[in-house]
Amino acid sequence: MSREHSRYRWFVVAIFFFFMLLHQTDKLMIGSLQVQITDDFDISNTQWGLINSGALIVATILYPIWGYLYDRFARAKLLSLASFIWGATTWLNALARNFGVFLATRASTGIDDSSYPGLYTLVADYFGPTLRGKVYGLLQLAQPIGYLVGMILALMVAPAIGGWRSVFFITGSLGLVIALFIFFGVKEMPRGKAEPEFENMAEMQTFKFSWAEAAQIFRKRTMWFIFLQGFAGVFPWNVITYFFFAYLERERGYDAGSILFTMAPVILILASGYFIGGALGDFAFKRTKKGRILVSSTGVAAGAILFYLAINTPIEARTQFFILMCLTAVFMPLSSANVIATVYDVTVPEVRSTAQALEYFIENGGAAFAPILTGLIADAIDLKTAILLICIVAWGLCFFFYLGALFTIDKDTADLRRQMAQRAEAM
Repeated sequence: MSREHSRYRWFVVAIFFFFMLLHQTDKLMIGSLQVQITDDFDISNTQWGLINSGALIVATILYPIWGYLYDRFARAKLLSLASFIWGATTWLNALARNFGVFLATRASTGIDDSSYPGLYTLVADYFGPTLRGKVYGLLQLAQPIGYLVGMILALMVAPAIGGWRSVFFITGSLGLVIALFIFFGVKEMPRGKAEPEFENMAEMQTFKFSWAEAAQIFRKRTMWFIFLQGFAGVFPWNVITYFFFAYLERERGYDAGSILFTMAPVILILASGYFIGGALGDFAFKRTKKGRILVSSTGVAAGAILFYLAINTPIEARTQFFILMCLTAVFMPLSSANVIATVYDVTVPEVRSTAQALEYFIENGGAAFAPILTGLIADAIDLKTAILLICIVAWGLCFFFYLGALFTIDKDTADLRRQMAQRAEAM
């Protein structure tokens, strides 16, 4: 690999990092704006859950479409289009003046939320299997940092510049700017270019989307467990994203300053967990093909236990609550980068966007209803019960699904490497 290419691929990672950072800021800051928006429109927890579920449902429906398009056409140009849609729909959402319009425009922001499979598969064609976990972990730092930036915008900037609509105009405009950077700055790569079997080849065969190969996704037993853990695993993230700030304010008595100074360190620790998880997964994967799954199962088990202890901490014991939340934040994201890398460890390059999109489709198919379910339980009982019940049950299921994947991953990774070697020999 030339030094120029090596530098350029990190330039691409930098562009994608800022795309994800600003997009996640735009997407996730609505959780910190819950009190402002619900007071503005005078709506209940259930209606608030419906607002957030709307965007998730739209994203879920569109995942297979985005995945298919990414496997058929230039991923960089489609990512630029997704960034443009992000900016435009956020502007429309800021213009809404009643609940019905806000609900509809917020749902439209889900169109671009299903655009990530193309980003991850393009990165997979710049970096080989033993580096992908770390690179994905680095990119996924953007999610919690974006959450933190969104929290600062919601709690500190919005009140100073005219309210929540003003910050939506800012983040929407940034989406339009990033669209230009991706369109003119990111080059497409041949699918499969970074696979070790093709490392020293000057020219490569072009691998094109195939329905036959797409059907093989469902014959990989590891993917069954990936799909199942995905269905359960996103429930806690959506519950925490959209309801945790209101829980801190309304049930634990935190003011805006206390929320910021409690959650900012937690989110920064959470961010480090993405990279730590990816790096640990790569390290373990070099020693055993079960490595990524082992790291993932450890993360969900430890995270669930620590989160249970944190939520059941007495309200007056703020220091204990803070320490337990920090420890939870270390383990919660360990599986994230490893799940993405595992999908690419068992699927061929020309259908990886489709495989990733199917995984997201299945996980969001359940998780899209997490905000509504949380709102219903919260209105019937309280937010603490809703958050704790959904999170612990979901993480427990994920742990058992990862155990199942331990029995299938060796065969599925070996089958892919054999298939790649056969293709290399035929060139």
